[in-house]
Amino acid sequence: MKKQWLVMGALITVILVAIACEKILPGAPAHDSILDGPIEGLTGEQHQLFLRGDVAFNDDVFTAANGLGPLFVSTSCGSCHAGDGKGHPFTTLTRFGQTDSTGNKFMQLGGPQLQNRALPSFMPEQIPLGATFSKFTPPANTGLGFLDAVTDHTILSLADEHDADGDGISGRVNWITLPVYITHRPGTVERNNKYIGRFGKKAAVYDLMQQTANAYNQDMGIVSTYEPYDSYTHQDLDPEVTNQKVLDLVFYLRTLKAPIQRNENDADVISGKQLFTSIGCAKCHIPELKTGDCSIAALANKTFHPYTDLLLHDMGPGLNDGYTEGSALTEEWRTPPLWGLGLSKNSQGGQYYLLHDGRASTIEDAIKGHGGEGKASNELFQKLSAADQVLLIKFLESL
Repeated sequence: MKKQWLVMGALITVILVAIACEKILPGAPAHDSILDGPIEGLTGEQHQLFLRGDVAFNDDVFTAANGLGPLFVSTSCGSCHAGDGKGHPFTTLTRFGQTDSTGNKFMQLGGPQLQNRALPSFMPEQIPLGATFSKFTPPANTGLGFLDAVTDHTILSLADEHDADGDGISGRVNWITLPVYITHRPGTVERNNKYIGRFGKKAAVYDLMQQTANAYNQDMGIVSTYEPYDSYTHQDLDPEVTNQKVLDLVFYLRTLKAPIQRNENDADVISGKQLFTSIGCAKCHIPELKTGDCSIAALANKTFHPYTDLLLHDMGPGLNDGYTEGSALTEEWRTPPLWGLGLSKNSQGGQYYLLHDGRASTIEDAIKGHGGEGKASNELFQKLSAADQVLLIKFLESL
């Protein structure tokens, strides 16, 4: 009997994993367009952790009864990242601060994030007088564990802060101060008590633990032992979510599969990729990276294709919102990964909302918004023939 129950339990686990992996985007082929689902190579125990994190991300909805607010932006993680994909204008976040990189001076006035919703009898936040602000479209969550497992030394090897090679590209690291609860990854590089950020629009977040704890607190007003203060009163409170729940969610984000390129052997896609490289896009949107050692074996020493260098780049006055995080300047933005780009519309209501604030409604518009270090590639794109532009866009939509 005990053996039968063990077999039944194993079958239930397999069924649950299969269900978790079958969140297929409308109209997309099942074999290659799934954004949701775990990476390959997880153990049975790790699959259980993934499923618990999936529930925390997609099914946990907060109310006043279980800790929501009193100020908040959303009531669940999944409401900002539908199907683990990109957000849209209705889920766009507002960050506020000032134009210099000496540290946010508005933290006691609700910074860095505007909580634009509130429970009854409470007033939503307003941007303080004198603060600058920027709109941030929530990113897709897939493949984050691979980015998390890239070594600091790899990121530093891609940096060229003073453009020593003279190619007009001078990507640099955002050196940030870490929260006390962060445990350094193996091989962490430290400079003057600062560490390399790699997540967020301005690379101001160190790892997925910081991202998760901060999202609970700033997005939903949920207090944890990691971020133990109330975003409204700024007073320390008892936790409203367990450590295990936070850790389950972190594991889920670390082990979500990476987007898979579609039609990579199509002749037009191959030609478009060659054009992408020839006009210099691949200098920042690095096609291939490799992870280092990792506590999750399925992520360790893996080659993957995110199309990012995780570095800050000067994107010119057109994308200068007058807002900074960490050591990033107001016109600097982290190179966004391009994998999954062609699937973005499926979580954005049927059309694109691209660049950091969703201002670009097409891939062409996003390219044309590139200034600063991206200006040369932008100009070369606009000089391509109409047919070649179509090929390049077809490649990007295959990612």
